Amino acid sequence: MSLPLSLPPLAAPWRDRQGSFSPFKLAVLIGLFAPGLWLAALAAQGQLGGRPIMEAIHFSGLWAVRILWLSLLVTPARQLLRWPRLMLVRRMVGLGALAYALLHLLLYAADLKWDLGRLVSEIALRIYLTIGFVALLGLVVLGVTSTDGWVKRLGGRRWTALHRVVYGLAGLAVLHFALQSKIDVTEAVLMAGLLVWLLGYRAVAPKGGAPGLLRLVLLGVGAALGTALIEAAWYGVATGVPPLPVLEANLDVEFGLRPALWVGIAAAGMLALRVARGSGRKKKARAGE
Repeated sequence: MSLPLSLPPLAAPWRDRQGSFSPFKLAVLIGLFAPGLWLAALAAQGQLGGRPIMEAIHFSGLWAVRILWLSLLVTPARQLLRWPRLMLVRRMVGLGALAYALLHLLLYAADLKWDLGRLVSEIALRIYLTIGFVALLGLVVLGVTSTDGWVKRLGGRRWTALHRVVYGLAGLAVLHFALQSKIDVTEAVLMAGLLVWLLGYRAVAPKGGAPGLLRLVLLGVGAALGTALIEAAWYGVATGVPPLPVLEANLDVEFGLRPALWVGIAAAGMLALRVARGSGRKKKARAGE
C-alpha cells in the first residue's frame, strides 16, 4: 500500500479553509510557539533560577492560562473590530492553550521523576492539583472534539453546548492558578478580572453583534470593581486581611497598578477599538456619498 506524498491542504495550520496560504494564520502559529521557544532558550542558557524545572512548570501554566484567555477574546475582538477572519485562528489558539497545559503537566511529572503513582496521589490529595487536572481533562475533550468531523457528528447545537464548557474550565484554571500562587495572587486576580470581562461581554452582547458603547462602559466599570472585590475577598479568606485596606490599595498607584486598574485599562482599550471602528465606518460612508 502506497502512502500519499503530501498532506491535504487543510492539514497545514497555515492554510485557510480553501487551502490557500494564510500569512495571518502563520503569524498566529509562530506567536503560539514563541513562549515555548523562549522557555527553551532560557533553559539552555541556565536562566531559570535555582529550581529550573519548577520555574518551567510555572511558566508553562501561566502561558496556558494566557492563551486560553486569548481564545476567549477572539469572539469579542471579531465583533468589535468587525473582522471575521479572526475566527480562522480560534481553534488554533485553543489548541495552543491545550498544548501548554499538557506541557505544564508533563513538566510536573518530570519534577516527580516520572513516578506515576506519586503523580496520581498528588493530584488526588492536593485540591489545587485536582482542580487543575479536571480543567486539563476538559480542555483535552474540547481539543479532541474541535475538528469539523466532530461538529458534524455532534450536530451544531450539541457541539456548541459542549464547547461552552470552556467558560467553566476557565474558572477552574484561574482557581488552580490562585491556589498554587499561595501568598502573591496578583496575576491570578488579574486573570480572574479579565475573565469577568470576557464572560460579562457574552452576557451583554446582542446575538451575533457587538454591544453598544454604554454597555461596554458599564461592563468595564463592573469588571474592574469585580476584580477589586475578588482580590479583597481572596485576601480576607486566605490571610484574614480586612477588605477595606485591600480595596483602598487600588487607589494608590505609587507602587504600581493593582489588578482592578489593569482590568479597567484593558476594558477601556476594547472600548476604544469599538469607538475607532465606528468612526472609521462613518468616514467610509461619508466618502461614498
